[in-house]
Amino acid sequence: MSITGSDNCFEDFEVGMRFRHARGKTITELENVLLTNLVMNTADAHFNEARMSQTPLGTSIVFGGITASLVIGLASQDTADSMLEDRGITDLRLLVPVVHGDTIRAATEVLATEPYDDRSGLLTLHHWGYNQRNQIVAELTRVIRVPRRHAIKEGRS
Repeated sequence: MSITGSDNCFEDFEVGMRFRHARGKTITELENVLLTNLVMNTADAHFNEARMSQTPLGTSIVFGGITASLVIGLASQDTADSMLEDRGITDLRLLVPVVHGDTIRAATEVLATEPYDDRSGLLTLHHWGYNQRNQIVAELTRVIRVPRRHAIKEGRS
């Protein structure tokens, strides 16, 4: 359920709000092979199908950085569309391996809201990524700075 308007103003969020984001993304070889190569991660678990076919999972796994980035991206439409600053990510946990063909979706809980200045505020958000089997594959906490409604209306964000 989407809770915010297109502006994603500080005032749109309250501590304890929880929602599932509308978008999802099916993981393809593009994400794992191309993007993992671009960051020069050559771990067998990501590329060696012969070796990984002998493991209990039976196939290669998607690089965790891609999974985390995807969860953040899927949550951003509802939480960070008008973000002014990304203050950081903590508590990243990769819980279940993601493989080609998995479809990832995201959910968010607002942990804290804190005024920053007269034109913006800080949001502390906990994001979860889950697959088509409703298994949580990743979770993380993110702090972002978003504009206040009056700052957007005045064009000062």
